[in-house]
Amino acid sequence: MNELSWQKEHNKTDLFPKMEALQQLALNDSGFVFDPVNGRSFTANSIGLFLLKTLQKGADLDALLTIVVDEFDVDMRTAERDITEFAGQLRKLLA
Repeated sequence: MNELSWQKEHNKTDLFPKMEALQQLALNDSGFVFDPVNGRSFTANSIGLFLLKTLQKGADLDALLTIVVDEFDVDMRTAERDITEFAGQLRKLLA
């Protein structure tokens, strides 16, 4: 079975910040995100906000990929690339 690039480069469990960190984030509908642990804030576009809300509900990477492909009508490769990039930015912001 061929592995996707994120499977080769990342362990599925460390692609995103820990669930506890994601669930502590305060989100509003305009895309403002506040991390009460480190006091940082940032803004997310509508897709980033969608991804954060989906992750907060407990979606794992496989579920997130499926949802993005279905909801946003993109191919799996594009979804994989975009989610990997998003996860990297999120890890930096929440570090």
